[in-house]
Amino acid sequence: MELSRRDFLRYAAGAGAGTALGGLAGLGLALAPARAAAQALRIKESRAVPSICPFCAVGCATLIHVKNGEIINIEGDPRSPHNEGTLCPKGAAILQLHKNPNRPTKVLHRKPGAADWDVVSMEWALGRVAELVATTRDETFVERMPNGKLVNMTPAIFHLGGATLDSEFNHIAQKFCRGIGMVAIENQARI
Repeated sequence: MELSRRDFLRYAAGAGAGTALGGLAGLGLALAPARAAAQALRIKESRAVPSICPFCAVGCATLIHVKNGEIINIEGDPRSPHNEGTLCPKGAAILQLHKNPNRPTKVLHRKPGAADWDVVSMEWALGRVAELVATTRDETFVERMPNGKLVNMTPAIFHLGGATLDSEFNHIAQKFCRGIGMVAIENQARI
């Protein structure tokens, strides 16, 4: 077996850390109580609000800890028969949906051909999307196939629903899309 210098340093550091932890454990030092105490201090005096994970159709139960009107922790609810307090990696990162410094907080619009984004109002953005959908639908609407069969659809608009929205919202969104004639509809929630 050929050992590179980088691998040697990695193995040496791992062995050293393992020896140090083994020595501490041999002396009777257990980290579990310290970890539990640190978690208890972090959520002390917070209010636990039950909720569900938004990422898939399972609906894993969560506890959202709120302190002074701010979310400080989200964890699995151990009372749930579905997840018994555990969360998948996406569910464990739910806090990032709320507290992420890279999360957009303003509506951005880039004009065709422009290099920069402009900050616009939500009302303007929703109006613009509605205008483009209506224009595209009107220009591409097919009432009947060449054989005379009634179809009332538009092949020019596609809808992709996401699993970060709950099943009820995705169901309503699908009803809306079918109502305006969309036939190309995909959804991660598998409605």
